[in-house]
Amino acid sequence: MENKLEKEDAVVVQPKTSASADIKNNEDNISSDSNDESLDDNQLMSHQEAMEQFKDALAELIVGDPYLCDLHTSVTLEEVNSYIALEHGQAMTVNVRRADNVVLPVVVTQNATVLELKKAIRRHVVLRHARENLPQHISWRYIWRRFWLYFDGQKLSEDQKLLKDYGITNRSEITFIRRLRQK
Repeated sequence: MENKLEKEDAVVVQPKTSASADIKNNEDNISSDSNDESLDDNQLMSHQEAMEQFKDALAELIVGDPYLCDLHTSVTLEEVNSYIALEHGQAMTVNVRRADNVVLPVVVTQNATVLELKKAIRRHVVLRHARENLPQHISWRYIWRRFWLYFDGQKLSEDQKLLKDYGITNRSEITFIRRLRQK
């Protein structure tokens, strides 16, 4: 029986040898490799080094690709899935305008509720703060007690109501407004 070993574009056929001969050949290769100073760096990489090399290669692919160039270089799987859903028409982008006029483009599914929008805003802000090395802790309980989400003259006050019931579509703009104290 013969073993086939592929090398680049060529296929090398070697006759099958006994197991003891294979072990002896492997031992010879290991000992000659340990003496050789020109070891391949890829074989001796730590996990951290391999992850950094992978992240760098992925960043190059993202920046160079016309379809992926608008993604952040340290993209998460959740973001990729959101953008795929957006391209297939299964999701929509909702622009959320904060009080300081910063607009957050948040991606949610077409049949998302107000609560799902709030969770998407939270994920977006937490990820953005992590990437920009800003403070990580935000009291979302405090945020939702002090602010309303507001769209087209109406407060998004019911968490279980669908966004489309409020008339929110792709690229709609929602704003944060401060809640007035109730006496």
